[in-house]
Amino acid sequence: MGVLDMVAGRPVGTPHDEALAHAGHGVAIYWRPGCPYTARLRIAVRAHRQQARWVNIWEDQAGRAFVASVNGGDETVPTVVIDGVPHTNPEPALVKAALSR
Repeated sequence: MGVLDMVAGRPVGTPHDEALAHAGHGVAIYWRPGCPYTARLRIAVRAHRQQARWVNIWEDQAGRAFVASVNGGDETVPTVVIDGVPHTNPEPALVKAALSR
């Protein structure tokens, strides 16, 4: 286990379809290991991380395709879907607020 996983906790993976359904009235976070922007978000929301559904785009091809579809073909992470609306690399405060409600 890496230091980041010890500090932020490693997200439990959720299949894309399930995560997207949850994000209709919640939060789904599309991420990949080693991404510094995702690391920043993981640390910021660690107290609320269980309210989100997490999709590792390196392990979920449907999630990877979704991220590319909402980012002009790029696999930009984190891509966060809040109440059905995708956000590319949003400020952690936005995600934290959505998870805290």
